[in-house]
Amino acid sequence: MSVSVLPIHDADGVRTLTLNRPHRRNALDAELWEALRTALAAAGRDRSVRALVLTGAGGAFCSGAELPREVGAAHPLYRMRTLTDVALLLHELPVPTVAKVTGPAVGAGWNLALGCDLVVATPESTFSQIFARRGLSLDLGGSWLLPRLVGLQQAKRLALLAETVDAAQALALGLVTWVVDAGEVDAFVDDVTARLTAGPPVALAQTKALLNEGADRSLRDALASEARAQSVNFASADAPEAFAAFAHKRAPRFTGRWAVPGRTEDV
Repeated sequence: MSVSVLPIHDADGVRTLTLNRPHRRNALDAELWEALRTALAAAGRDRSVRALVLTGAGGAFCSGAELPREVGAAHPLYRMRTLTDVALLLHELPVPTVAKVTGPAVGAGWNLALGCDLVVATPESTFSQIFARRGLSLDLGGSWLLPRLVGLQQAKRLALLAETVDAAQALALGLVTWVVDAGEVDAFVDDVTARLTAGPPVALAQTKALLNEGADRSLRDALASEARAQSVNFASADAPEAFAAFAHKRAPRFTGRWAVPGRTEDV
C-alpha cells in the first residue's frame, strides 16, 4: 500500500496539507510538486475551506526541490511551469494560509513557507536560500518575496551568501510571524486558524488580495481597489451581521453568503 506524499486533513474549516517525504526531509520531487499543485487548486475551489495550513512530516518543513538524477528530454522551462503554478496558486488562494515550520526550510522549501500569509516556526527551525551553493538562482517566487519582506539589501545578503539563519534571526528580519516552542506549536496554530475561520471569509479574501496587490501599485490604484473590495463586502451578509452583533453585544457569525434584498445566497 503506497503512502501519500501529501496527506490532506480537514477539520472545522481548516485544511492541512502535509509534505510527507520525511526520508528526504520532505524534498519536493515531481510527484510531490504535482500533488501540491492539485491540492492548492482544489482548496481554492472548495468553499468549505476557510484557512489552509502547510507543514511537513518528520521534523522538517521542506529541504527544497529535489534535483532530478537524470535530465529528461523536456526543456527545463517546461519543468519550471509546475513550480510557477504552485507559487501562484498559493499566493492567490482566497483563504488565509499558515506555514507551520518545524526544522529546516531550505531553498524552494523556504520560499514555499514565505508564500504563505503567516509563518509559525519553532526554535529548532532553520532557513536558507541555498540556491547559490547549488549553482542556481532563486525560484518559487523568492526574488519577488524577499525584497518585499526584508528590503533589497537584506534580500541580497540572504540570496548571494546563501547563509543559514535560525528562527530568532528570521523573526528579527520579519521572515517569521511567530516563534513557538515545539511542544506548543500545534495548539498555537490551531488557535490562529480558529480565529481566522471565525472571521468574515469574503472580507478576509478581499483584504489578502489588496495587501498582495498593494506592494506594486500607486496610492491611486490601491484606493480604487479598496473601493471595489468594500463594495463586494457590503454585498455580503457578513457586514450587516457584524453591525448587528456589535449592536447586540454578541459575537458575529460569519458565513460568507451574498445578501440582496429579500434573499441570501452563497457567494
